[in-house]
Amino acid sequence: MTACAIEPTAETGDDGPTPHAPCAITADGTYAARLARDGDSWFPERWTLDGPEPYAVPLPAHQPEEPGTEVQPMADGRVLIRRLSQGRHAFSLLYPTGPGTGELPLGAVECPDGDTVLRLLPPAPGGQRAYAVAVCRRSTALWLVAGGAFGPEHLAEIPGRCSGGVWLDRTGRMLALDRETEGRTKTVVVDLERGGEVSPLLQIADGSDDRLLLAAPDSGLLLISSDAPSPGEPRLGWGVLGSTLPVRFPRSLRLTGHALTPFAVQPGQVLVPENCAVALRVDGPFGSWVGVWRPADRRLREFAAPRGWLAGSGLWTEDGVLRLPYATEAEPCGVARVAVPAAGAEQRPSGTAEGVPDTAAEALEPEPPEPVAPRPVPLQQAPLARLVTK
Repeated sequence: MTACAIEPTAETGDDGPTPHAPCAITADGTYAARLARDGDSWFPERWTLDGPEPYAVPLPAHQPEEPGTEVQPMADGRVLIRRLSQGRHAFSLLYPTGPGTGELPLGAVECPDGDTVLRLLPPAPGGQRAYAVAVCRRSTALWLVAGGAFGPEHLAEIPGRCSGGVWLDRTGRMLALDRETEGRTKTVVVDLERGGEVSPLLQIADGSDDRLLLAAPDSGLLLISSDAPSPGEPRLGWGVLGSTLPVRFPRSLRLTGHALTPFAVQPGQVLVPENCAVALRVDGPFGSWVGVWRPADRRLREFAAPRGWLAGSGLWTEDGVLRLPYATEAEPCGVARVAVPAAGAEQRPSGTAEGVPDTAAEALEPEPPEPVAPRPVPLQQAPLARLVTK
């Protein structure tokens, strides 16, 4: 067991440090939440994204928040907040109440061990529940921190140190975590309806470090990081959930001197994972911008990010429009939209709408054969295999 203990609370009714994450968005794209700053003071802010125009509601407490405080939007418009003080992680739900901020305490998780790190997992499908992991020296505790009956609930103890966190289905049952054991990292799946049962999900080679970065539940597309094709050098690859085909590592997702991080996958592409658009944050010597890639196209389209982009955050619509939240002094709550041509379109995408011009020419020459992983994603070993659409 970890060194964390529950402390329940009954439910009633460019200087200095920066926040842990710039923005969190609900799985359905309705709400977002972030820490905003007024001078030297940090405060939670909820964004509403499903209306004709996005708008923000500040949710300041009686005192400023610490810059490492985590916030996460819930489906009902409330915002979950995690505050850390002397090894105690306290959770509350914030909501607007006229001119002020209402707060519903949920309880706390005690982590007196200084080596234990507790963090929120990405927003769960449905938006009614929120989860966290407490990573200790030899194991990881999975907690339900919002949506339970009696405050934070300890759900499972997973051997090994876990990172990442990707939801694999639309019900919030299957959670993928990257588990480090014996010096190697492999992705496992945790079945929340079977008491946290753990099964292998991704192992490309015995000696490789394999991580799951993103998943598209509708199509089964998986974005993977692995050093299997070039030991010691992680590369981006893709596979399909439930497929026996090998994982591929496109050369178009390998830019020398740049880091590529996928952050959003197009939903609604049932049975056509090759047509799923993937948005990536591209970090280079001169800043950050946006890349868009599809398995079927085998090329990376690059766009300038909107000024004030909450870097690494965004979401897709089913019809292929990428929405990127940004905040500037003149426009503190904005969403830029990028319309990307369908898979196989030869024209370059026009930098559409709201200040996201295309900035990089694309190589249209055919690529040489892609390297493939020596083993497929072994989903037959995991209970998830019977739940996915073939």
